[in-house]
Amino acid sequence: MEAFTFNTTELILLSAAGILLIIQIAYYYGLYNRIHARNKALRKEDIHFSKELPPISVILCARNEADNLRKILPAILEQDYPQFEVIVIDDASTDETEDVLGMLEEKYSHLYHSFTPESARYISRKKLSVTLGIKASKHDWLVFTETNCMPASDQWLRLMARNFTPRTEVVLGYSGYDRTKGWVHKRIAFDAFFQSLRYLGFALAGKPYMGMGRNLAYRKELFFKHKGFSSYLNLQRGEDDLFINQIANKENTRVETDYNATVRIQPMYRYSDWKEEKTSYMATARFYKGIQRYLAGFETFSRLLFHAACVATIVIGILNAHWLIAGIALLIWLIRYAVQATIINQTAKEMGGDRKYYLSLPVFDLFQPIQSLQFKSHRLFRRKGDFMRR
Repeated sequence: MEAFTFNTTELILLSAAGILLIIQIAYYYGLYNRIHARNKALRKEDIHFSKELPPISVILCARNEADNLRKILPAILEQDYPQFEVIVIDDASTDETEDVLGMLEEKYSHLYHSFTPESARYISRKKLSVTLGIKASKHDWLVFTETNCMPASDQWLRLMARNFTPRTEVVLGYSGYDRTKGWVHKRIAFDAFFQSLRYLGFALAGKPYMGMGRNLAYRKELFFKHKGFSSYLNLQRGEDDLFINQIANKENTRVETDYNATVRIQPMYRYSDWKEEKTSYMATARFYKGIQRYLAGFETFSRLLFHAACVATIVIGILNAHWLIAGIALLIWLIRYAVQATIINQTAKEMGGDRKYYLSLPVFDLFQPIQSLQFKSHRLFRRKGDFMRR
C-alpha cells in the first residue's frame, strides 16, 4: 500500500502539474491551433471572401539591398493581379541598389522608386521611408513586405486581396523561414513560427494586437486618419507592430493563412543580427495596449512552471522509490508533448515548412522563453548604457 501513498510534497507537485497541463492544453487548442482551424475551414469553403480585386500599391523600403532586390522584386512584379504598382524607397544605399532599381524600371512599367533624403533627421528612417512610400502611392489598398521576403507564389496579392471586404481595413499575412542548415537558423525559424502562431492566433480569435511588415495590408485612409506614426516618432521602430496595435480590432481585421499567400524570409545565419532584431521588437512590445501581451506572458510562465513541476515530481518520485507518482508525472508531460507536437507540426506543414519538430521540440520549448529573457536583459543593459553616456 505504501507505493500508492503520496506525501504532501508529491501531491502538491502532481496537482500543480495537472493544473498547468490543463492551462497549456487550453492555450494550444484555444490559441495556437487557430491557423490550422482556419485552414480546415478554407478547405471546406466555410469562409466568405470578396470577389473584387481593387488596385494595390505594394511598398518596400531598401537600404543596401541590391542582391535581394535582384532576386525578389521580379517575383513581386510578376504577380498574377490585374492592377498594382510596386514602390521601393531607397534609404541612402551605398551599394548598387539604385542601379538595380533603374534597370528593373526599364523592364517593368509598374515599378517606381524614390529615396529618403540623407539630410532627414528622423530617429527612425524606416518610418520616414514607409511614410514617403505611402504618400507616393496611387491606390487605397497598401500591401507591405520587405526586401528579404519572397512571395510563395504568384497568387500572393490575389489571396491577400480576397480579404478586402467593405468592413475590412487591415489584413495580416503569414511570414516564415524556409528550411536550411545551421543551429542558429533553426532557432530563429522556430521563434518566428511560434510568434506567428501567437499574434495570428489572437487575431483569428478576434483580438488582434500586432502585425509584421513582412506581410501586411491596410487602407491608406486609415494611415492618415490616425496621423501615421506620429504617436511614437520618438521610437526607433514600431512602423508595423505598434501601428497595427493602434488601429486593429475585431471588426476591421482579417487574417490570410493560405500557403500561397505567405512570404518566405531569406535565411538568417548570424546570431548578432537576430539578437538586434529581437531586441528592437522588445523595445516596442512594452507599449502594446490590450491584455494579449500579458496573456502571452502568462502562457510562457505557465510553460516554465509546468516543466519544473513535472521534473521535480519525477525526481522526487524516483528518489523516494515512488514509481507510480514518477510515472504519472511523466505521463502528464507526454500528454502535453503529444498535443503540442501535433498542433505545431500540422500547422508548420500547412504553412510551407517541411521541418518536423519532434526531438528538437522540447529543446526549443525551453529555449524560446530563456532566449527572450536574454534579449530583454540585453535591451535593459543597453538602455542603461545609453543613459550613463548622457
